[in-house]
Amino acid sequence: MLFEKKEYKERLNKVKISMQKKGIDLLVSQDPANMNYLTGYDAWSFYYAQCVLVHINEDEPICFIRAQDGGGAYIKTYLKNENIIEYDEKYIHTWPLHPYQYLVEIIKKRKWDNLNIGLEMDSHYFTAYCYETIKKGLPNAKFKDAERLVNWVRVVKSNKEIKLMQSAARIVESGMKTAFKSINPGVRQCDAVADIQKALFNGTKEFGGDYPSIATLLPTGKGTSASHLTHTDEKFVSGKATIIEIAGAYKRYHCPMARTVLLGEKDQKKIDTMKATNEALDAGISATKPGNTIDDVAQKFWGVLDKYKIKKDSRTGYSIGIGYPPDWGEQTFNILKGDKTILQPNVTFHMIAVMQFGDWGVEASEAVRVTEKGSELFCNLSRELHIKK
Repeated sequence: MLFEKKEYKERLNKVKISMQKKGIDLLVSQDPANMNYLTGYDAWSFYYAQCVLVHINEDEPICFIRAQDGGGAYIKTYLKNENIIEYDEKYIHTWPLHPYQYLVEIIKKRKWDNLNIGLEMDSHYFTAYCYETIKKGLPNAKFKDAERLVNWVRVVKSNKEIKLMQSAARIVESGMKTAFKSINPGVRQCDAVADIQKALFNGTKEFGGDYPSIATLLPTGKGTSASHLTHTDEKFVSGKATIIEIAGAYKRYHCPMARTVLLGEKDQKKIDTMKATNEALDAGISATKPGNTIDDVAQKFWGVLDKYKIKKDSRTGYSIGIGYPPDWGEQTFNILKGDKTILQPNVTFHMIAVMQFGDWGVEASEAVRVTEKGSELFCNLSRELHIKK
């Protein structure tokens, strides 16, 4: 097990307290990051229906998993064997059969079919068919959205989780340094990404890296004005900027980073914009301390942008921790004006400034930890525009 059983029990108790406040007797959690958080389960099996059941009065969760992946649950989780329930292969892609039909039988057998059941309605892998199947199969139950209940419990990290994220930080630093070396005029984007990915998986001498939850994001040229573009087999061109957004991942804990490279001669407009962007990031980070709100951070960030008359409508950050495809964010708070989430020690977030201006853009970010008295950065790598002549 990655964590001691005591820590898993503490997580479960926090989730139960939140369930009680929301009037939920039984939680069905299908988000793979939440399943990992609650039980330790970790496998690339989330493309099939699977979940963790948390009953308000039970000592352990139940891991509901495909039979073929049962071995992974026995290896990775702290659960007793009887709390790992496998479903038969006949439910795999054989419509109208569906794994949640068997889940319904399990819930009925335990006489939980008339409870208040919380569902992760906006979880990436909780499909409409999952919802319709459980709703139809349990007509006496009352269903409600769990409102990312487990995700919000995950927001405050344990010290062991922080250490894992610090390891991920060393990995992403290596990956970004490799990106700086590999991105050159005439080099194919795919070749640079191959180098970056190798660095992210190789990690350090002390530990290797996991697969990140998001592909290497590599918009270049006019693409820097758009978000979330990945590489092609085209070559980098002198005079053009390239944005690199990657994450180091260790034991599923992520530490993201974004930087911008400019090939060729200096471009004063991009240099000045990056300076203003970094000043805004520094201002937001300076407001990061226990008791302050996300709004306090956002006001400081946008205050600097207003000074330079720079307009930015999109959020400038989100909470981070455990991640599975397609996202390394925790889907909780957003760094935007008006978000009243109160910061606590060991809250962690990715503060990312995506600056877009028609046909060009720059980008920089920091992964941040709230400490007892303020904040600290996970990484130590210059955010200045990286110019390569």
